[in-house]
Amino acid sequence: MLNTQTDAFMACDCKYKDANVVLFSAPFDGTTSFRPGTRFAGSAIRRDSFGLETYSPYQDADLADCKVFDSGDLELPIGEAEASLRVIKKRAATILKDGKLPFMIGGEHLVTLGAFRAVAEKYPNVHIIHFDAHADLRDDYLGVKLSHACVLRRCYDIVGDGKIFQFGIRSGDRSEFIWGKGRVTTRLFDFEGLDDTLDMLYGKPVYFTLDLDVLDPSCFPGTGTPEPGGVTFDSLRRAATQVCKRANIVGCDVNELSPHYDQSGISTAAACKIIREMLIALENKED
Repeated sequence: MLNTQTDAFMACDCKYKDANVVLFSAPFDGTTSFRPGTRFAGSAIRRDSFGLETYSPYQDADLADCKVFDSGDLELPIGEAEASLRVIKKRAATILKDGKLPFMIGGEHLVTLGAFRAVAEKYPNVHIIHFDAHADLRDDYLGVKLSHACVLRRCYDIVGDGKIFQFGIRSGDRSEFIWGKGRVTTRLFDFEGLDDTLDMLYGKPVYFTLDLDVLDPSCFPGTGTPEPGGVTFDSLRRAATQVCKRANIVGCDVNELSPHYDQSGISTAAACKIIREMLIALENKED
């Protein structure tokens, strides 16, 4: 199951037994409500990562020095949301059992629920930091509770009040924002307040989920639900690196790249660089 990939992301080719972080991708977009295609993100990210350097001038560190293992794409039952979530949970649980950190590449945002179920079983006091354009707090979408539009609501069902911290949100049904008041902490449009949140969560287990459509579509058009008014690449890079360095991350994911909507390849390159920066930061955490 956990064999070395011949097309591993960048330099993430150490042996599984030696790894601190284990990458895997969840190619599922069965509940996508607008433009499908996130199932192709993992393979596109691996392929295009060969065109980028492993060294980060931002952090003066090299991914080649990090102990990261890439276990490749999961084989998921097409169109079966709950069955796919079970496969994802099983992979994340295996990684956690072996004392390693699961790092998932989506896929649509619903895949977060599978990995988070495994993390929450091991860390019942887990908190969530969520970067996204969308609140994802609907109880259902067109009568369906397992939807990418409902994923943070399903995570809330597990952790309850005061455990979810959202940043960059700029879209959602009015009822989501009304329901969220007093239950989740939502920062609209940007990352202001992230420092204070990280101070408050110091030492507590944190799951970090990053929906790439938090980026403005002018720099990230390759996504299924583009929302104008997003953050810049550098703003996201700084914020994501800060979370990975300072928080007690016990699991994380990056999701919602639909590579074929951006023939220039800029969106996939942005995803690759964000993942590179996160992986390096996770291996070079602040004391």
